[in-house]
This record gives sequence, C-alpha cells and structure tokens, in this order.
Amino acid sequence: MKNLFVKIAAAGLLMLAPAIAEAAEGYSTANVNMRAGPSTRYPAVAVIPAGSSIEIRGCLSDVNWCDVEFYGGRGWVSGQYVQALYQQRRVYVGPQYYRPLGIPMIRFSVDNYWDRYYRNRDFYRERDRWSRGPDYYYRDRDNRDRDRDRDNRDRDRNWRERDRDRDGRDRDRDRDGRDRDRDWRDDNQRGDRQRGDRQRGDLQRGDRQGDDRRGDDRRPDRRDFDCRPGDPSCDE
Repeated sequence: MKNLFVKIAAAGLLMLAPAIAEAAEGYSTANVNMRAGPSTRYPAVAVIPAGSSIEIRGCLSDVNWCDVEFYGGRGWVSGQYVQALYQQRRVYVGPQYYRPLGIPMIRFSVDNYWDRYYRNRDFYRERDRWSRGPDYYYRDRDNRDRDRDRDNRDRDRNWRERDRDRDGRDRDRDRDGRDRDRDWRDDNQRGDRQRGDRQRGDLQRGDRQGDDRRGDDRRPDRRDFDCRPGDPSCDE
C-alpha cells in the first residue's frame, strides 16, 4: 500500500513537471505596455518598467508576441522588448529560442483569455467586438464615429435650417409689424388731416355765421327809413 502511494505521488510530480517547465524567466528591456492581446491596438492593462522580471507563459508562433505574468497580472508583450537568459547570455525572445527556453507555443482567444483575466476591466463590455480582432474593432469604431459625426452634422444642419426659418419668420413678423405701424400712422395722419379739415370748415362756417349775425345786429341807419311829416327824427 505504501509503495502504491509513492507511485501515485511520483506520477503526480511527473504530470506537474511539464506545467512547471512551461514558463521561462524574462526581463523587460524598456518601459513597455502589457496589453490585453498580441497587438499594439489592444488595450493596455499595465506598464512594465525597464529591467523588471517577468514570467513568460507562452508565445505565438506566427507573430513575436508573448503571454507574460507581471506581479500577478497577465497580458501580452512584444518579444522585441523581452529578453531571456540562454547559455549564460541574454537573448531577445524569438521563435528560434522558444524550444530551448522551454516556452510553449500557444494561441490567443479573446473570449477565453478575457474571461479568465479581464472580467473587471471596462473594455470587457465590448468583448464581442474585440473578439473579431482589433482591426475590426477600430474599423467598426471609426464607422460609428463617422455615423455619429454625420448625425451631428445633420442635426446641426437641421438646427441651422430651423434657425433660418425662425429668423425668416421673425423678419416677416417685424416687417408685418412695421407695415402695421406705418398703416396705423397713415390712418392717424389721415384722421388728423380730416379732423383739421373739419375744424377749419367749422371755423369758416362759424365766421360766416358770425358775419351774418353781426350783419343782423347792426343798427339800422336812420336814413334807411322814410321820414314822415311831423316825425321828429327826420329833422336831424
């Protein structure tokens, strides 16, 4: 029974050995962004200072990008900024050193990788767009920006047209108001002239009537009467 447990433990160690070996120690050669995917177009998740120690968990076979661990965080760094110790010297990590350094060749999937490491990140909400690739994401975003800009231009044009219409209505209203004011002034002037004419006519008629009354009030000339014999007034 004791030998059985020893064999099981040994088998377990043998199974763990590849997993332990599937990582290599590396060093960053510059202040470099650790990104959420193997491209400079993926979001940056951290900055690795120059000379920092990192664990290389795997690299892509088609492009020189590696999945690394830095202070418990995971992300991707270009191999041209990562060096590893090989035969007592540091070499830049490249496909020719993957096998000698014990670095496995892996694949990248946004869905699996982001589900595992980036659920609490803001960009995780747009995982479906990112899963089609950064080029598609940025092309889609550019299209959305163009659509938004076009909508804004249309909205601005509509506002300008409404402003012009409103200005036109205001000008028409002002012109109508000025026309009404001019008509009102003309009507008042005509009314004033008519009242002035009536007043002058009334004055003229009053003067004529006054003349007529004065003529009626004029004392008759004695000579207008025929003197009768024996009338004392005729002797004057």
